Amino acid sequence: MLLDTGAISNSKTAIIIRTEWGLTIAATRITLYDVMDYVTAQYPPKLIGDVLNLSKEQVSAALSYIEENRTQVEAEYQTILQEEQENRQYWEQRNREHFARIATMPPKPDREALWAKLQEQKARHGQKA
Repeated sequence: MLLDTGAISNSKTAIIIRTEWGLTIAATRITLYDVMDYVTAQYPPKLIGDVLNLSKEQVSAALSYIEENRTQVEAEYQTILQEEQENRQYWEQRNREHFARIATMPPKPDREALWAKLQEQKARHGQKA
């Protein structure tokens, strides 16, 4: 992904810029990939603007830029989705190992009474379910 910070003009005003986050709507932290999430989910432009707190002009410029540069934006969007999936898998695995390790640890001595009370409540709720 390109990381230059130059403005990319797609209308009278250059509102789509490239930042370290990717293609971004100027003066916001909203990326075109955020907009693409809603475009892919077939949200109407007004709802995209409401959800992302964008003006009508910002949404229009973002949608125009996406349409005019569909191939490039789609390619970058797919890369972002892949990176997101890899990050999610990494952290899910890491957390699974971490929580498994924590579960095998005995309670601290000053918390044994609390631990016993928690186990009792869990058992009671298990019986009700």
